[in-house]
Amino acid sequence: MRADDIIQMARDKAQLNDFDAKGFREGLDLAVEALDANPLRTPQGKAFLMHMYSENLATRLKVADYARRHPEVRDQKIERPVFVMGMPRTGTTLASYLLGADRNRRSLLRWEVAQPVPPPTTATLYSNPVIDAMYAFDEDMEKAGRSFAAIHYEAPDGPTECTFVMAHDFKSLFVESMSAWKGYSDWYLSADLQSAYDYHRLYLQILQSQAPGCWALKLPSHALGIRTLMKMYPDARIIWTHRDPYRSLNSLMSMISKAELLSLSQSDHAHIRTTYPRQLHEHLARPMAVMAEQPTDPFYHLHYAALLRDPIGEMRALYGWLGDDFTPDVEARMRSWLANNPQGRFGRHRYDFQQFGLTRDAVTPWFEAYLKMFDIEMEG
Repeated sequence: MRADDIIQMARDKAQLNDFDAKGFREGLDLAVEALDANPLRTPQGKAFLMHMYSENLATRLKVADYARRHPEVRDQKIERPVFVMGMPRTGTTLASYLLGADRNRRSLLRWEVAQPVPPPTTATLYSNPVIDAMYAFDEDMEKAGRSFAAIHYEAPDGPTECTFVMAHDFKSLFVESMSAWKGYSDWYLSADLQSAYDYHRLYLQILQSQAPGCWALKLPSHALGIRTLMKMYPDARIIWTHRDPYRSLNSLMSMISKAELLSLSQSDHAHIRTTYPRQLHEHLARPMAVMAEQPTDPFYHLHYAALLRDPIGEMRALYGWLGDDFTPDVEARMRSWLANNPQGRFGRHRYDFQQFGLTRDAVTPWFEAYLKMFDIEMEG
């Protein structure tokens, strides 16, 4: 299998030939190389990834075609977007869903990643056949015991992560987690992410063209591309979520190990324990370096423990920093979402360092600088 084969599969699916840009090629080459690089990859897993990668590129072809037929979308301004970033497993999803409860904001919805063109209108944003079909699919997965919801759940009409958009550029930690290969993991940490953010911007411009609003977006690994993000969106308001890094790492490794079972015969614990402590360190070191260079702190710091204890109080304080109105309607919508989505709704996520052959002492050096800079409430 070659990258050219994946590209041709995408062209056949989309019945289109021309991409908007070629920045995805280096990441695609590595993602395709990873298909055979991990000896635990199954034939079914390889076929699954080939399908997913070709679908990503087919969607990109449709996005490029829409932008060519509607060149005015590139004039769309993205003003004062809100970004939630930080280590994975630090409450970024909770924060994004609470922000998404405010219908004055514009979230990137899970269904929109599946079918971005034609773009939604305000009337179809939260009600359309695609959403209904995705809810039915999720129910089937739950009944079959194949649901991922206990670890990470996203409603079809709820906020999702920018990583699934950036996967169309093959510079994405979603692709990295699927690759289960050191070659891609190491490359991503040194890659120039500009092309991924260029595509991200075009994607948002198309989506907001008929369903406008002030974006509230979420992706933990925006922390890795923080400099590019701030250059692309200079008026962005950036929320940095914080949590006990030992618990975040533990939870992330557990999530990755389950995701790997989509394409491997068993999770690759050796790859996990050598890759993800360093990756989480970079999620901390890069925004810390930006803070050190700025005359004033450019981030709002939202702590996981405080958010769990008093989500409404923390959101009220956040809205004060954003300079946005925390209206009674916004509060009521947030309280309604919390009541309908209690923690552990889909079951408890259990995880343990020992299953990956790691100890707390072994990973401590990765987090020392972070714990010195921030007052983090530790979890046991």
